[in-house]
Order: sequence, then structure tokens, then C-alpha cells
Amino acid sequence: MLAHDTDACYIRRVMKALVFTAPSVVELHDIDEPSVKTDEIIVEVAAAGICGSELHGVRTPGFRTPPLVMGHEFAGTTPDGRRVVVNPILSCGHCDLCARGRSQLCRERALIGVHRPGGFAERVAVPVSSVHVLPEVMSWTAAGLIEPIAYAVHTWNVAQVPEGARVGVIGCGTIGLLCVQLARARGASAVVAADVSQRRAAVAARLGADGAGPSLRGEFDVVFDAVGLPVTRADALARLAPGGTAVGLGLASADPGFDASDLVRAEKRLLGSFGYTAAEFAAAVTLAAEWDLSWVDTFPLTDGARVFTDLMNGGTEPVKALLTP
Repeated sequence: MLAHDTDACYIRRVMKALVFTAPSVVELHDIDEPSVKTDEIIVEVAAAGICGSELHGVRTPGFRTPPLVMGHEFAGTTPDGRRVVVNPILSCGHCDLCARGRSQLCRERALIGVHRPGGFAERVAVPVSSVHVLPEVMSWTAAGLIEPIAYAVHTWNVAQVPEGARVGVIGCGTIGLLCVQLARARGASAVVAADVSQRRAAVAARLGADGAGPSLRGEFDVVFDAVGLPVTRADALARLAPGGTAVGLGLASADPGFDASDLVRAEKRLLGSFGYTAAEFAAAVTLAAEWDLSWVDTFPLTDGARVFTDLMNGGTEPVKALLTP
């Protein structure tokens, strides 16, 4: 789109973007088209997912600073017609952690959609090294879920889930539901999920959970906490069998909330999980085409502010929203 600036006497090239402008405020704006550096490429966004971390980040700014175009879960097309998905984790590539294949923990890491403009826009400039070519037959819905699928894969690997484990999942948002599907696919002997939303719990049951309700019931070898509140962290540990492993991947609160004495006496493990390795992201490209993603809803970018605000203020529907510029 072209916009004429009468004061400066020049023509601006602008596009639509969903912009985080102030605490608890996101708005649709016309912004300047992205400029491209020598090692970058433009991606025309076809699908961009709203993440729970963004909802929390807009309510309580800090990690994300307005004004900002967020969106780290996105896929689209390049100027030469390739269909691609973007790995939003940018690492230095040469530190000790990167050399050990743990680029998601790079001390100099940056995130597209956090430290630079992201995918809640018609177009975005990204490093060439961040794009992965998609299979021609993959839907944009599946492509838009690759980033959280990679997160679920990494979380499973962090937990080192034993064969035939009993798996509990707290929180049936996007990552929680993907953990349910992954546990079912990887041969867990039982998969039980919990969410205060009846609709989300019902989706977990449809996707393979043996039980799903407002609270986690039973004893488990591994529990994934996809919420990250003090009460869910405490419940994750309380529901573990002695010697079990709880993995925290939700970031709703910094307060730990758990009983450290029980952690010691029962030799339970509490681990954190963040992001994914480059190899896990590449593996997610294949997995995305195989999973049931019928619970994902799409909305035009022009509806993005309304959908985002509803979810930020406590709405539980849709379970997962993809914006389609």
C-alpha cells in the first residue's frame, strides 16, 4: 500500500500490522514496510499464531516493550514463491551453548516478535538462516503450528520420558494439547489432562487423553505444567510418583509455589523447558502434517485486536487463534 505524506513530500510504503502499543493494548495500524539487510529476506505472512506468552506479556510488559509487532509463530511465502516457516530463535552460532547444539539457550539469543518485529503483519523481514521450506501439500494451519509443536517436542526430550510412562498434562492450551498428542504418539501407557475450561478439556479427550477434567487426578511418572502458576507447579509435583519428573513450560507467574521438602524426600525432579533446538524445529516440520489440528481457528488480521484482547482478558475460546494477513 502507498501513503502520501504531504508534509515530507514523499510516498511511504505501508502495510497493516497488529501493534502492541501500551500495557493491555494491541491495535491495528498502518506501519512502514520492512527494510531488508543483506542477510535477510521478506516473508509475506500467511498464518501467525497468538501465543499465551504474548497475552501475558501485553498485560505485564517487561520482556516485550511497546511499540512492538509481536508474533513468533508464523509461516508464509518468500518473494521467489517458496512456502516457508520461520524459526524465531536467533542465536550467535559460536558460543559454547551453540556449539553443544543448545542454541535456544544462547546467551546472546534474540527472538523475532520480541526483540525485533514479528509475524503479526502482512510482511516481515527475517534472517535467511531462519527459514525452513515447507512441503507443498502442507496447509497453512499446520505450518502456523510448527513452532509450538517444536516446543512440545523439546519438552518431551527434556523430560526424558521413560517407555510406557504415565503422563499428566496441566493446561489444555496449545502447548498442553500438543503434549497430549505427543504423549499418545510416543506410547505413553496413560495420558490425563486438566484444564478449568470444559471445552479445552473436552478437546484434550478427543485428541487422545484417557481422562480430562478441571484438575489432575492420579499418579504420574511425568507431568507437564503448561500453565506456570504457583498452584499448577505445586500440583505438578504433588501428582508425581516418587522419582518422577515434572517439567515447567508455562510462564504465567515467577512464584514457584511448590513444596521443596517433598521434592527432596521423594527424589522428584523439576525441570524447566524453553524453546527448542534447530534439529527439533526441523523435526516439527514433519510432525505438523501428521497431527489433528481441527481445534485451531483462523481469523483475518483485521480481527486480530479483538481476538487478542478477548483472550488476554480471560477468554477461553478459541483454543488456538491463527491470524491470516
